[in-house]
Amino acid sequence: MNKRYLKKLLIIAVPLMLSNVISQVQMIIDRIFLGQMNTYYMSALGNVTAPMWTTMSFCFTIATGASILISQNVGAGNKENVEKYAASLVKWNNIIPILLFFFWMFLGRVVFGLMGVDEEIMDMCLGYTRYFAPTFLVVGIESSFMVIMQTSNYTKPMIFYGIIRAGLNIFLDWVLIFGNLGFPMLGIEGAAIATSAAEFAGCIFATIVVLKNKSVTTKPPLKSVVKAPLKPFLASIKLGVNAGLEDLAWNIGNLVIISILNTIDITAAGIYSIVFSVEVLVVVIIGAIGNGTMTISGEAKGMDDVKMLTGVCKIAYLLCAGVAVITLTICLIIPENILSLFTKDQTIITTCSIYLALVCINLFCKSGNIIVGSGIRGSGNTRWMLLTQIFGTFFVVGCACLFVYGFGLGIIGVFFAVIADEGVRALINLFKLRRITKIWKEQKASIAKV
Repeated sequence: MNKRYLKKLLIIAVPLMLSNVISQVQMIIDRIFLGQMNTYYMSALGNVTAPMWTTMSFCFTIATGASILISQNVGAGNKENVEKYAASLVKWNNIIPILLFFFWMFLGRVVFGLMGVDEEIMDMCLGYTRYFAPTFLVVGIESSFMVIMQTSNYTKPMIFYGIIRAGLNIFLDWVLIFGNLGFPMLGIEGAAIATSAAEFAGCIFATIVVLKNKSVTTKPPLKSVVKAPLKPFLASIKLGVNAGLEDLAWNIGNLVIISILNTIDITAAGIYSIVFSVEVLVVVIIGAIGNGTMTISGEAKGMDDVKMLTGVCKIAYLLCAGVAVITLTICLIIPENILSLFTKDQTIITTCSIYLALVCINLFCKSGNIIVGSGIRGSGNTRWMLLTQIFGTFFVVGCACLFVYGFGLGIIGVFFAVIADEGVRALINLFKLRRITKIWKEQKASIAKV
């Protein structure tokens, strides 16, 4: 029965889920504070977060390769390789994030100019970027320690990690955005400062957990980290770069979508940002289940257990579909209550209701992509997911251009394009996973005969 994988999946996924939800609630409160102060802040935030999170998520996803290799060696019982890959990850995973810190400090205006950001909100974008960029200095450490906790099947501390980051961020938002407790009113720049301070606090907490807790079984000794050669990290990169580029390709598509929205009117990107702020709160739940799926799929590969791979994917998708049903129901019943948190503009609230329903419907397709994709990655095939995402980027941009400019559908055309993209790729990836498991079974049968 697939249910036997449920407990193992939930042990990994639930703490990650709660941590992610807490973090997303904090980000939503960010948007609520800023949206209530100035409607243009939402458009600025939509333009800033798209490219900056593109590069930041690349840093996190590039560590996926190490997660896969460590999980596979955990499943195979090879402790020496577990230590080798973990040590190399901790030592070498900081180079790219530090380079990105300098990139955003000095080249932000160039990026926003290429995106077609209106000069009316350009200074807002640059102000946020200036104070958010320091978070890249801790991304390498954070992503490494998250991999180590996840592959140790010990993710409980991530709940407290999320609480610390979110709690500090919300408090500092209240202080710095609005100018409370005698501080100056900094608006969108205050939000960026609050986020950076919270990220540094979260990194300190994660470091203490990994160094002090004996339940973190895949952490490498300090001497192994010091002596760690670059080669194991490069092996991780070989797998992880596909996942990183996959995420980058998705985000590039999203950047183009933002640029298309900017051609519609100045509020279009803000509307998109509001609606997807709600979707992201649910996607991080689905993503946490996907992370658990990938870890268990990696262990299944190390144990050469085909049923474990297919079983965890099936039960994971059922969980995600349940989350999607609940979300759709809530958004159909009280859409205006949800949207009014982000803006006081009644016209935008009324307009966004249909968009909110569409992104909820899209959750069923997105769940398939995340879960099936996690199973494929866990089996060691990250290249396929990169190829389907490259196809998806061209597909969603092409559909968006067709629907917006060809059919004149405006903003709703963008949402139709996103649904079409997720649905098509979910089916393609499902066929690939079935092919992988079929080949796997044939190989096992061939070995058994010998």
